[in-house]
Amino acid sequence: MATLEKTVQSFKELVKKMKHYNEAISLIYWDLRTGAPKKGVKQRSQVIGTLSSEVFRMATSDEMKEYLDVLGEEVEGGDMDEVTRAMVREAKKEYDLAVKIPPERHQAFVVLTSQAEAVWEDAKKNSDFSLLQPYLEKIVAFQKEFIGYWGYKDHPYDTLLDQYEPGITVKELDPLFANLRAKIVPMVQAVTSSPVKPKVEIVKQPYPIEQQRAFCHFILDKMGYDFEAGRLDRTAHPFAIGLNPKDVRVTNRYNPNDIREAIFGAIHEGGHALYEQNIDPKLTGTNLADGTSMGIHESQSRFYENIIGRSLPFWQAYFDDLKRYFPRQLEGVQVEDFHFAVNESIPSLIRTESDELTYNLHIMIRYELEKRLISGELQVAELPGVWNEMMKEYLGIVPEKDSEGVLQDIHWAGGSFGYFPSYSLGNLYAAQLEHQLRIEHPDYEEKIRNGEIRFVREWLTEKVHRYGKMLRPREIILKATGEPLNARYLTDYLEKKYKALYHLG
Repeated sequence: MATLEKTVQSFKELVKKMKHYNEAISLIYWDLRTGAPKKGVKQRSQVIGTLSSEVFRMATSDEMKEYLDVLGEEVEGGDMDEVTRAMVREAKKEYDLAVKIPPERHQAFVVLTSQAEAVWEDAKKNSDFSLLQPYLEKIVAFQKEFIGYWGYKDHPYDTLLDQYEPGITVKELDPLFANLRAKIVPMVQAVTSSPVKPKVEIVKQPYPIEQQRAFCHFILDKMGYDFEAGRLDRTAHPFAIGLNPKDVRVTNRYNPNDIREAIFGAIHEGGHALYEQNIDPKLTGTNLADGTSMGIHESQSRFYENIIGRSLPFWQAYFDDLKRYFPRQLEGVQVEDFHFAVNESIPSLIRTESDELTYNLHIMIRYELEKRLISGELQVAELPGVWNEMMKEYLGIVPEKDSEGVLQDIHWAGGSFGYFPSYSLGNLYAAQLEHQLRIEHPDYEEKIRNGEIRFVREWLTEKVHRYGKMLRPREIILKATGEPLNARYLTDYLEKKYKALYHLG
């Protein structure tokens, strides 16, 4: 191996090459989900599999191993710069995970999940779990096989959790979720029993889709989303995808009879996109130009969707603008009534349509089901029935069809086991960040009320976005707020908000 400087340069070139491949894969994936012809899905899935296997090959190559062996020593005791040090750390983690999986098994998994996501769309449309079941059985089997290669310490599910939220374990999540549930359930019961109810007919009426899309474009621009570095498209399941910080795309879906789904879907995905657009430019082309974890990523979307987007000051700023797009639907409607309507709390079947108060209960159901699937306590064929049982236990309602139950999310079809807990972690992080934002900006609500919301993006860029993967989740939260993750901020926020809305004592 040549000099250390030359080794670093060669290592970075290899990482950049992998990033270029991944950017191409992301572009193909975006096209697959936003309009690729159905007859092209099978071939397109094969292309994704081929390109992904090449990235996998590079990530686990002898060349990469040689770089990591040499540079790993410098990470431990040398004076390597912080960017290179973090790049080596991330590459080594990926290498240690990937090298244990036979390349042909990785490629087979990628092809399977690409096909399964397309099948999921048909299964959901027809509300027929049996269409997805054989694919999901293979995906779960792959998860167990991969865990066998990777190993685990306490619970097999921990290995999957760590890939989305580094360091988190079942041992930590079980009591955290148990405590959250203990706090949330009484609040849900109190809200449900309250005689005070929102006028939901305001939001649940015909809203033309083209005007919905136009307003979503408008509000994304107000948030600071850069349309010269992104775009807004329509899809079955909303997502944001970052090809690079200068090309971060948002997708959304539109319900012609409920304005909430489109508005808050756009704001949610816009929060994700702002994170990716505002990563430090010096990290472009490295393996650090991404969110540090799914939980931190979700904290950004939840911050914007709920804490900002569902607040009264936000709608005091933009309700008149919404009326311009929907003058007939909102004629004579007061902003306070609209605000209450978009914050309605009622147990719902669909996770993405659930309110802040009940949302975490949806996540707990998925968390428990995933753990049981991975441990072997539950079989894929049993999922629809057990899902319905848990919905009744946790939320008091039962889906009448699979499209409103076990088929509502794309995550399992994509092989994303261990992902769902990051949503609740995102809520926890977001509430803690907002608490700190209020401390540093005492006029926070006044600024929002005046339509000055871009300062939020600037603050989050300084505290979170710019670091990309330079810092780990715990480091981000500690550095931004001065303390480790503290669940109290979320429960305090929810209690204050819903007591005021529903006139609770």
